[in-house]
Amino acid sequence: MTRSIVTIPLSCYQVYITAKLHNLKYEMEDIVKELKKETNLAVRQFKWTEDYARSVYNRSLNTQWNKLIVRDNCHPMKGAILVIVQIPLWVILSITLRNLCYMLPHGDTAAQITYLEMAVGGFAWISNLTYPDPTFILPVLYGLSNLAVIEIHHMLKVGEHNKTQKYVTNFMRCLSIALVPVAAYIPSCITLYWTTSSLFGIFQNLLLACPKFRRLMRIPKTDVELEHPYTYLFEKIRSRLGLQKELERMKKL
Repeated sequence: MTRSIVTIPLSCYQVYITAKLHNLKYEMEDIVKELKKETNLAVRQFKWTEDYARSVYNRSLNTQWNKLIVRDNCHPMKGAILVIVQIPLWVILSITLRNLCYMLPHGDTAAQITYLEMAVGGFAWISNLTYPDPTFILPVLYGLSNLAVIEIHHMLKVGEHNKTQKYVTNFMRCLSIALVPVAAYIPSCITLYWTTSSLFGIFQNLLLACPKFRRLMRIPKTDVELEHPYTYLFEKIRSRLGLQKELERMKKL
């Protein structure tokens, strides 16, 4: 509940800022052409050196870009607000659950009662939430849900992925796998929180891909927005799993 109340509005705002920045590039293309003409003209008229002309051009370009950002109120740093809020929130809730499991910082009566409730209450197949999951089902589910979030985000992105994006995606994949042993070692209530958080992340990614929801949240339309995101995602999954080729082969038989 805490995650949905906090992160969904921030996620919408992040996508809103990203969409506005994306649409600014078309205005910048015209500005770049005009600045190049003006710079070339100044080089001929005032005999500017190449270094000086480049310096003036870059300053003018930055000035125009900043004007567009101020006009549309979409500074790139605003797009990082979700990460700035979400990571501390995740850490705080994880530490809070850990403290409940070990009756920290004070093992008073209230802490003991909470501990006993978690120890005997359980969840599904887990009888004691203060111990690691003995079946390893929850840690594996956590790893798979994390990978699902990464892959869905990756597959819903239209266009070629640059090197930085590929490195980040691969790093997140490795991190998701590396966290599985950690999730198997810590109290299962923390792993349960991590897993539900990742599962909610899947829902959030799918929701933010919906054009109707984006219009409802007044997120500007862009040329990379998918008209039918779920069909596109399904086709990408089929292609990734090799099902598309298998279906085509069966049709030929």
